[in-house]
Amino acid sequence: ILNRLGLADGVTGPASFAAVRLVAGAITLGALVVMRRAAWPAITRGNIHSAATLLIYAIGFSYAYLTLDAGVGALILFGGVQITMFSVARLRAEPIAQLSWLGATLAFGGLAYLLWPGAAGAPEALGALLMLIAAVAWGLYTIVGRGAVDPLASTAWAFVLAAPVMTLVWLAVPDGISLQGTICAILSGAVTSGLGYAMWYRVLPQLSSATAAVAQLTVPVIAAFGGALLLAEPLTPRFALATLLVLGGVALTVLAQNRLTR
Repeated sequence: ILNRLGLADGVTGPASFAAVRLVAGAITLGALVVMRRAAWPAITRGNIHSAATLLIYAIGFSYAYLTLDAGVGALILFGGVQITMFSVARLRAEPIAQLSWLGATLAFGGLAYLLWPGAAGAPEALGALLMLIAAVAWGLYTIVGRGAVDPLASTAWAFVLAAPVMTLVWLAVPDGISLQGTICAILSGAVTSGLGYAMWYRVLPQLSSATAAVAQLTVPVIAAFGGALLLAEPLTPRFALATLLVLGGVALTVLAQNRLTR
């Protein structure tokens, strides 16, 4: 919602928004690490992987929202995340309940229905593709985070390493930024991204890959209603049906995974 709101004035561009967002997150998280009065942790290979996937996610996410509504973009994003994480879990031979596969199929069906090429109300193709790229990157970022020993420091390193690269991208492909865009980008980077991602890394080790994947699919509903309230974006019947399918898959997968781990 903050990304769409930041770009809504037509002045703020996706590169500037992503750069300010990552810089704000890096400053906030870096300050929190320093305030712990502990030594700044050494960089690890996992930190580099997190930074790379965070950067790809931020770029794809920001550019996709030039053409996508908040709810549609979120549904594409987290539907793609689920598919990515289920695929990796399968490759790693992690336990996945049989009903979880049915839940994943329902969720994928909802996503496919929303994105079906040429269908009335289908989102713009390039925006959908960029969001799917962002989804794969976020799925991999989440998978890396499950192994984080120090969630706050790991998230801080990801932002600190990604922010300078995103700033160079902004300088190479310059676009404008307004006061509204700056405020939204700072809030997104410092609060909803920086602190939110650190909290996400904190709880990830306690979740299975399947549960972590589908739990995020509740976001599109929140984003859609937020977009309708704050940005006057339409809630179409197509989106409503796709959302029901996706959330049905979420509920089924969470219940099945909880039963499997008892």
